[in-house]
Amino acid sequence: MGMKGKIALGAVVGIVVIGAVSANSGDDSDGRSASSGKGSSSSAQAKPGGGKEKGSAETADAADAAEEKKVAFEGDGQFRVGSDVKPGTYRTSGNEDGMCYWERAKDASGEMDSLLANDNVTGTSYVTIKATDKIFKSSDCNDWEAVDTDAKGSPASKMAGDGGMFRVGADIAPGTYRSTGNEDDMCYWERTKDAEHGLDSIIANDNVSGSAVVTISAKDTYFKTSGCTDWKKTG
Repeated sequence: MGMKGKIALGAVVGIVVIGAVSANSGDDSDGRSASSGKGSSSSAQAKPGGGKEKGSAETADAADAAEEKKVAFEGDGQFRVGSDVKPGTYRTSGNEDGMCYWERAKDASGEMDSLLANDNVTGTSYVTIKATDKIFKSSDCNDWEAVDTDAKGSPASKMAGDGGMFRVGADIAPGTYRSTGNEDDMCYWERTKDAEHGLDSIIANDNVSGSAVVTISAKDTYFKTSGCTDWKKTG
């Protein structure tokens, strides 16, 4: 229990819950985007010779405070829900090589029966920790930050095929997307209604070789992609 790479619940590559629109072709292969490394920092703007501009120290302090406030909890550890971490939706991003592993559990026994949901992550993952959860475990992930699920972003019309989870309407725009040149059914996508990662969360999913075409609805909450070439909005 707790071994990385072992997914007990949720959507597993190779299992299709609901059929997806797809067509096989081997043309127009797109490259995959690499994830960014861990960590970020804020620093004061310096004058030539090492001096700081007026007000830069205050700006740096404010930036550091904002960064500290942004991080809700670290990417390694076991956290008690309600005392160590509050219920809510959280995000980790910039994870590489699928080494980030997380799990929600109903108790601290460490047994398989205690698992509520878990996943291995490349890129970004969103997770909703419920008030009824007891333990949240995170291993080899970048720090987790709290997410305002009502906030709007500047949704993009393309996304990395191995980028993980994207919030519809904030990270990506609704519409029809296409990914081409996928091999050996290694491309997996998933439309979900929430970030709880249960089987009931899945609206539709598929494993794809060749070309993949999927319409992401404005009513969808998240879109997950793993092992695919990059997606581009076509309509």
